Formats: sequence, C-alpha cells, structure tokens
Amino acid sequence: MSAHPLQPLAHAIRFLSIDAIVRATEGHQGVPLGMAEIATALYTQHLKHHPADPTWWDRDRVVLSNGHGSMLLYSLLHLTGYEAITLEQIQRFRELGAICEGHPERNPGHGIEVTTGPLGQGIANAFGMAVAEAYLRARFGSALVDHFTYAFVGDGCLQEGVGQEMISLAGHLRLGHLVLLWDDNLITDDGATSLSISENVPDRFRVAGWHVEELDGHDIDAVSAALTLARKDPRPSLLACRTVIGKGLPRVQGQRGGHSARLHLQDADDARALLGWPHPPFVVPSEVLQAWRDAGQRSAAEHAAWQQRLQALPPAEREEFCRVMEGRLPTGWQQVLQDYKARAHTQPEGQGGILLSAEINDLLAPVIPERMVGCADLEAPTSHKRGLRAFTAADPGGAYVHCGVREHVMGSMANGMAAHGGIVPLSVTYLAFSDYERPAMRMAALMGLPVKFVFSHDSIGIGKNGPTHQPVEILASLRAMPNMWVMRPADAVEAAECWEAALAHTDGPVSLVFARQTLPLVRTAHDARNCSARGGYVLHEAACGPREVTLLATGSEVALAVAARDLLEQGGVGTAVVSLPCWELFDQQDADYRHAVLGSGVRVAVEAACRMGWDAYLGPRGSFVGMRGFGASGPAPALYELFGITAEAVAAEAHRLRAA
Repeated sequence: MSAHPLQPLAHAIRFLSIDAIVRATEGHQGVPLGMAEIATALYTQHLKHHPADPTWWDRDRVVLSNGHGSMLLYSLLHLTGYEAITLEQIQRFRELGAICEGHPERNPGHGIEVTTGPLGQGIANAFGMAVAEAYLRARFGSALVDHFTYAFVGDGCLQEGVGQEMISLAGHLRLGHLVLLWDDNLITDDGATSLSISENVPDRFRVAGWHVEELDGHDIDAVSAALTLARKDPRPSLLACRTVIGKGLPRVQGQRGGHSARLHLQDADDARALLGWPHPPFVVPSEVLQAWRDAGQRSAAEHAAWQQRLQALPPAEREEFCRVMEGRLPTGWQQVLQDYKARAHTQPEGQGGILLSAEINDLLAPVIPERMVGCADLEAPTSHKRGLRAFTAADPGGAYVHCGVREHVMGSMANGMAAHGGIVPLSVTYLAFSDYERPAMRMAALMGLPVKFVFSHDSIGIGKNGPTHQPVEILASLRAMPNMWVMRPADAVEAAECWEAALAHTDGPVSLVFARQTLPLVRTAHDARNCSARGGYVLHEAACGPREVTLLATGSEVALAVAARDLLEQGGVGTAVVSLPCWELFDQQDADYRHAVLGSGVRVAVEAACRMGWDAYLGPRGSFVGMRGFGASGPAPALYELFGITAEAVAAEAHRLRAA
C-alpha cells in the first residue's frame, strides 16, 4: 500500500472491523477491509454531514447496500463522532441489545439511514432517496435542499433483479445526485464472480445512461478524483472500484474466505504485522482518531450557514418546509376526506373500488403536495395520476413516477422516499403483483416506514383475466406480516375512512386493497365517526329479534353479507353484519368491544379469498364461505356463483350452523 497521509485513517476502519469480528466470532470482513480506502476518501473529502446533528435535513445520505459488511458503517460512524456509536458499542458488535447489530438497523439519530441486508434493497432505497431529494429541491430550492445520496454496493446488489430495475430507471430519470461506490472485488460467497456472470457490469450502467468511472479502489486520491467528477455530472454515477476482498488479512485476502470466513486472533496479529499497525485491539491512536473527528466536522460551517438560511425565510415558508420535513400533515387535511364521506351518500350506486381511492387521492393532491405516487405501468386501470404531473428528468417537480413494469424497485423506491423524509409515498399496482414487491414491503414493515402500498384487482371479482390475476392467497400473506396494516374497504365511505387512518399512521406501512369492480354503498346512514379506524364495527345490527347470527366480511363481500342478512332476517333469524376492513386495528381494540362486535352466536365469514386467518374471529360455532383454491377465467358474477360465494350460500351456511 502507498504511504498516503490518509492511509492510517483507512487502517483504523480495518482494525476496528477486524477486532470487532474476532471478538464476535463471526461477521463479514470483506466489505470493511476491501472498501476502507473508498470510505476514507468519501468521508474525509466529500461527504456533507454533521455528527452533532445526525438528522440534519440537508445532509448527504449514505446507504450501506451490502449490509453484511456493517462494520464499515459502524466504524465510520464511531470515528467521525456520532455520539451513539461508542467504542463500547463497537466492542459489543452482534451482541443482543447492541446498537451495532449484525446488519444495520434503521436509526437516523445514530447515522443509520435504512435497514439493509437483503441485497439490492439498499441501492433501490438510495434511488428513492435521490428521487425525494430531486423533488424537494425542485419545490423548495437548492438553498434548502441540495445533497447527494451515496451507496456502498457489492456484486450481489447488482446481480439481484431489483438492481437492474434501479439501474434502468435511475438512468432514465438522470438522477445526478445519486452515486454508487461499487466494491468490484470479483468475489462472491460462492467464489469468483465468473461462476455466475460474464457480462461487463459497468457497460450495463453505460447503456442505461449513467456516468461511469473505473478505478483502483485502494487509491484514495483516485477515489476522491472520481467522486469529484461524479458530483459534477448531471447523470447518476457508478464508481467501479477494483478492490481486493479482505485486504490486509494474509490468510484470506483476495479469496472466497475473505467474505466471511471465521477470523481468529492469529489473523488479527498477522494483519497488524502486514500493515504495520502496532496498536492493541480497539485502540485507535489519538492523532488518527483526531483526524477522523476533524473530518466529522468538515461540514460544520455549511451546517451553520444552512440553519441561517432556514431561519431567514419568511415565517410561512419556513413553517411549510419544517412541516413537510417533520412529516406533519397540514392542518385540516382530514376535512377533504370528511367532505368526501358526506358526499358519498349522494352516489348510492357506487363505482369501482380502485376508482374510489383514485378520486380521494386526486382531492388530496393539492392539500398534501408532498404526496408522491409510483405506479408500475398501470396508470389507466388504477387512475392515481389524474391531475399530477409526471416526475421526469426534465421536470423533477412532478409527483407521479412512471416506474414501468418494475414493481420491486417501485416498492423499494417508496421505502427510500419515506426514509429520506419530506415525502408521503404511495406505491400502486395490482394485488397479484404485490409478490414482485414483497421484499420491499417486508422491509417497510421491519423499518416502520409509513409507506402506503395501494392495490387494485383484489379477487376473483376482476373476472376474465383469470387466475393469474386473481390473488386468492395474498390477503392472508399480507396479514401474516408483522407491523403491516391491511385495509380492504367495502365502499366509498370506508375508503375515505381507511385513507384517513392510513395517512395518520406514521409507525409502519399500510396495504390498501381495493376491488376493481363496483362497490355499492353499504354505509347508507351518515356517521361522522371513523368506524373503520377501529378495524371492525357492526354495520347492521339484528332487526327482527335478538342477534343469532353474525356475518363477517371485508371489501366487496360486505355487500354480499348485507344481502345474506336480508335473506336471514326475512326468515325470522336475527342477523348482524360486521365489516372488518382492518384486522390489525380490530385486534388492538379492548376485549369488550371485540366481543360486542362479534357477538356470541353463529358466525359466518365471507371473503373472496382463502380462509387462513379467519378462524381467529369465527369462534366455536363459525364457518367460512370463500375460496378453496385458485380462480378461473370468466365473468365475475359467474365466478362468484361457480365458487359458491353468494348471499344464498352464506345464508345456507348460517342455517346449517344454527341447526347443528
């Protein structure tokens, strides 16, 4: 290695990482050892951040997409002076309860922007952050918003399909404030990259419209020069940094074992001898640590100047910027939904479920201008663009991102927008295609990001497109995901109520699931309360006598349950209808409320989906009317008849249970 004056700073990253991994008895040394010089160049000469104010809104964002190499990020945060990442926390790497977890867990106050680990998610999140930055810069101006998003990237991130989706779309949108630092070490966990790929990876970026630099990743000056070029180029940039995996560990460097082979004390000793680092484990010499801390203060003056610009704004402009960046919705935003809800009673014939959501969002657009919509090439059938301008390379002030047929990166982009802050992101597609963005949805739930995943075409009710597009099993799978609200509104009133609850929810994602077919009005009496916010409620109580039967339903099947109730009541059977638009919210209610809603007699649930999950609400005298397998191609009414999801079938099941 060269005797570059910053080389000891790179070695400090290496040895903090080695010592932490040796103590933990496991970890991934390949990334922090191979990317030490890359990180040193970025953090000491280019990165805009302020460790004393980790959540400064105009900071550069850094994403460790190759999250298994988490000690790279933890070392950088400790060395540059992030208060939470103490030496003790470094020493507790991978221990239960430690901040320095096996993979980075989102905590912006600690300097960790997003949770990473599933490869490809990080670069797609970084893409979303760059979209958010460009949109906010177009809206508020570069005096307040003017920062870069950098991502450390491994081979696996670029092999995942979401990586190619990101490359294509980011190049098309010319996101010049997005920079990827690729650890081009020619090694994966299995061995040489030539085992599984043969294409020229930088050329994939070039044909997608990226600025590409190929360089020696262990040459600090070369990395810094490439970063300077990247920051000047109007295109997104890939810095293809050729590196040696596990550099500095004689036994494994440049080999498959450099990725995550078990390290021992002897490996640490051999590295110290090879690199001339005589210091004991976890000791960074004072002059090196001070150089790092000075690097952490390099943006202090810029931070202070930015604060002055913010304070100098007219009060109304300052308040609006702060409101948006703090994630506060504007005063009175609920009135739009309440007015819509009141008007719904003038349209009892109803309209397509997804069109109800589209209409609501069109009304919200001028009220919540920070709301951005991503859609996967389904603008016409989902209709969530309407009055919005497209976000394009020429017009980054547009709030509608045409994602093409790229559901995975669309979901991950929405996560990146939410993690960046200042954006209320929506991701719109058909429910059957949610499986393409499932990894992003899981990460949104894991990180507690307030992303709104909006789905149309939610059942066999779509009709002739057939079973490929009829998602009979997906509601159950989404409901099984921790920290994910799943909302399936029954009509225009519930659509407004669910959107109100979803927008107010800031601690996790929401899946809003809408039918393609017309949803007739089932809430025929106006109620100013948000009944859907309790997850479930009695839509119609028994009228002809004491309640004997409770019919439970969601979405398009609520109207069917109402029709079944009419049949039962005509026969003298006291029957209530319960709408359960959001199980997660209903489960949060107290036991007395849940019991009062569900009743104690016969219960029949009906949903044009699989039974899984419903038994929690059916009790000892309960049954389910729904799907037992995949759907078929045909008109929707014929499919409901074919699969026995009818008012008559529901009523018959209730009679059977009463007689049992």
